[in-house]
Amino acid sequence: MSHNEKTRVSIKIYNRSYTVVGEESPSDVQLVASLVDQKMREIKENNSNLDVADLAVLTAVNTMNDYMKLKEDYATLLGTLKKKEDN
Repeated sequence: MSHNEKTRVSIKIYNRSYTVVGEESPSDVQLVASLVDQKMREIKENNSNLDVADLAVLTAVNTMNDYMKLKEDYATLLGTLKKKEDN
């Protein structure tokens, strides 16, 4: 698939179907959808009283928190590599 070529991918997250249009490969979109679905089910298991909207927001907050931690870890690793290169 060439860069900028848009594809449509049908996905299912938490028993709802969506169509995603983008430049990512269908397999990447399916993987992300699967991970979001898995995270939503994990959170729902621990918070059975959440409605779908609250569940989606809590999933987004948890996912962004994980992303920020990974970004910090990545920056730390880059700093460590730079120090080793400078020595």
